[in-house]
Amino acid sequence: MRSKGILILLLLAVQAVFAQVEFKATVSKSSIGINERLRVDFTMNDDGDNFEAPSFEGFKIFGGPNQSVNYSWVNGRKSFSKSYSYFLMPTKKGTFTIKPASIEIAGKIYKTNSVKVTVGNAVAQPEPEEEEDPFAIIFGNRRPRQVPTPPPPPTLKGDGIHLVAEISNTNPYVNEPITAVYKLYVSPYVSVSDFRESESPKYNNFWSQSIDVKNLTVQMGKYNGEDYRYVVLRKTVLYPQKSGKLNIEPLTLDISMQAPTGRRDMFGRMEYANGTKKISAGAKSIAVKALPENGKPEDFAGAVGHFDFQVKPSKTTLKSGESLQLVVSAAGKGNMKLFTLPKPVVPNALEMYDPEHKENVTTPLTGMQGTISDTYTIVPQYKGTYVIKPLTFSYFDLNSKSYKTIGSQEIKINVLDGPMPTSGDAVASHEKNAVSKTDQFAFVKSNAKLTPIENNDFLGSTLFYTLLTVPFLFIPVIILAKKKKEAIDGDVAGNRIRQSNKLAKKFLSEANRQMGNKALFYDAMERALHNFLKAKLHIETSEMTKENVQELLISKKATTQTVSDFMELVNNCEFARYAPSTNVAMQQDYDKAVSVISELSKQI
Repeated sequence: MRSKGILILLLLAVQAVFAQVEFKATVSKSSIGINERLRVDFTMNDDGDNFEAPSFEGFKIFGGPNQSVNYSWVNGRKSFSKSYSYFLMPTKKGTFTIKPASIEIAGKIYKTNSVKVTVGNAVAQPEPEEEEDPFAIIFGNRRPRQVPTPPPPPTLKGDGIHLVAEISNTNPYVNEPITAVYKLYVSPYVSVSDFRESESPKYNNFWSQSIDVKNLTVQMGKYNGEDYRYVVLRKTVLYPQKSGKLNIEPLTLDISMQAPTGRRDMFGRMEYANGTKKISAGAKSIAVKALPENGKPEDFAGAVGHFDFQVKPSKTTLKSGESLQLVVSAAGKGNMKLFTLPKPVVPNALEMYDPEHKENVTTPLTGMQGTISDTYTIVPQYKGTYVIKPLTFSYFDLNSKSYKTIGSQEIKINVLDGPMPTSGDAVASHEKNAVSKTDQFAFVKSNAKLTPIENNDFLGSTLFYTLLTVPFLFIPVIILAKKKKEAIDGDVAGNRIRQSNKLAKKFLSEANRQMGNKALFYDAMERALHNFLKAKLHIETSEMTKENVQELLISKKATTQTVSDFMELVNNCEFARYAPSTNVAMQQDYDKAVSVISELSKQI
């Protein structure tokens, strides 16, 4: 009885050993040539989920993952094997490590071992072996048949897969919303196993907002009149920030796919091949119209869309020392984040503090909509009744293609108690400047004190000797000044630096005056950079693309680092206009602009 118990324990121990989960990685070769292919298998002895492959640094995937599952029963015992296979092509020579893959089995995460592969020089491909054709033997012809070496999986270039950028409007106004939707169309005869974004679209001179595409849902649609499957990859809302021709750089994908080769096997079935394809949505050109000058209100601040405008005080009756909140708000649909609200003007007896800006704005595919507001805190100083003049808000209505202006009501603020405003200073000032009719000749002296006129000779006088000696005193000063000027004239490098700094500050004087006001500062900074380019490169605004400017600056002997710093500064101006910025950041951008313009002036 005791021996039977020991036998059972041994059987359970053996079963526990065999029940351990194994998950390992193997390669077809550990050392290959740059022109050879590599197969990697990730094999497990139990079924799992959420398989994650490594990045395969140094290799390019041209096939896979191919999944295979194997069940077997031997003497009543079940065995299970599942593998994921990848076919890789090396991209460069060296020693590379294939990092572990991971999978989840029974709630636990398992990882494979890492594998090192050495990629060396290209190796000679073996000659195709000769073997007899079994079908020829059947028909009496024993001619040997050559079996060619399988060609590498092709990079497929045919039809069947297309990346399309759909632009809602290619001729909008400045600050009119447009949408860019990127769709991947796939023919029913082609399958896509994986895709990677190799180049992202760039929206220069656009304010952009991406809309999350959470799930890639396959839908049915038409492409050039044929049935296709498609998925929406990206959705972006764009607001053009200047008029003229603006370009949207394309989205480019690297796609792993399987497509028919055009050949059929011995049974008449179509043969398929794994391959890769680089596909691009193509650049898009947008012709942006400027807002009309005819009828543009003086207080127009760039609002485009359709809005409601309100000015509301929290209360209109209060005591001295109490405060009220004045809310200036605009609600509707348009470029909500890209314009400023008008600022109220209050009497001097009302102390108004800087506003608290609030935005409750959403950005669906149709464009921004919601509410923005500025809340001002106002504290009265004296008793009395004070009037806040009406405010006006102007915007360009896209429906009627015309400007519209909304005005608020006049607001009266009643301060019930508190000190009365004194006008002593004003009265004193008035009395000081006023002259009564009876005293209009008071400035004429009634008792004049006359002094006799003395006729002294100029020759030998104090003034004579002073004028005689002063020129000799200026001789050392003149000599020193001349030497100083000669030294300055001889300092060619120093003069160039001083002249460049003077030119830079001339272009940036307006930005310096707007320091602390983010929108006006970066607007002035961008104009200064554009004016500098116009003066130095003799180009017009329509020619001022980033690529053209870079080529012209380099052709003028400017260094690559200086050109890179200049283009980075231009990008900072475009980005900072719509992002939070501090006085320190503005000062840093100003100092950098002075330095870069000085360097370009010297180099050009």
